[in-house]
Order: sequence, then C-alpha cells, then structure tokens
Amino acid sequence: MDWLDDRNKQRIVQELVPGKQITLAHIIASPDPILYEKLGLDPGIDYARAAIGIMTVSPAETAIIMADVGMKAASIDLGFVDRFSGSLIISGTVSEVEASEQAILDYVRDVLKYTVCQITRT
Repeated sequence: MDWLDDRNKQRIVQELVPGKQITLAHIIASPDPILYEKLGLDPGIDYARAAIGIMTVSPAETAIIMADVGMKAASIDLGFVDRFSGSLIISGTVSEVEASEQAILDYVRDVLKYTVCQITRT
C-alpha cells in the first residue's frame, strides 16, 4: 500500500525563467551594527555614515560584472557576490554605495541592455 501514500504527497515544481534585469537595488543607510555582524560585514567606518547596498540580477552570473563595475566606480567594500543566485552586497559610506549602485545600473542598462529598477532606500 506504499503507492497510496505517494498519491497524497504534493509535488512542487519551481522554475526560473531569467530575463535580463536588475530586480532590486536598495541602500540601507546607517544600519544597526547588528546587521553588519549578521551579514558578516565589517563597516570599517563610522556607523552613522555607513551604508549597505543590496542588488539582485538575472541572469545570476551578471553579479560578477556588477561587482567589478561597482568597485571601480567608488571606494566600496565587496561584502558578498553570488554568481548562482545573482546577489550582490556592498558596503561603504552612503555616498560611495549610492555612486557604486548608480554606476552599476547605468552600465547594465546602457551597455548590457538590461531592464533595471530604481534605487530604493531605508
């Protein structure tokens, strides 16, 4: 009767249909120090002037290019880049993180011809 048990199981199929887009570009200004700790980041600067930038992209490998562009555009620290999920986390001053994210959006939109979102902030 094992086959009866299998009929009651729910099967979920997840699939990703990647477009060419940046789906999230967010800046967290003056984050609580515990957020740095939980993310494994070192602000290296005054917490009151610090910021964390978070971006997601598909296809995921583009995160590598975004990290390169962002680091060349501003004096930011690379916290995390994942070529499998398309996640990028950067840190620095608010102005550095903003300049870096804007340069990334401009490059990906103008050169790679991706659809990009606006930068949001908290």
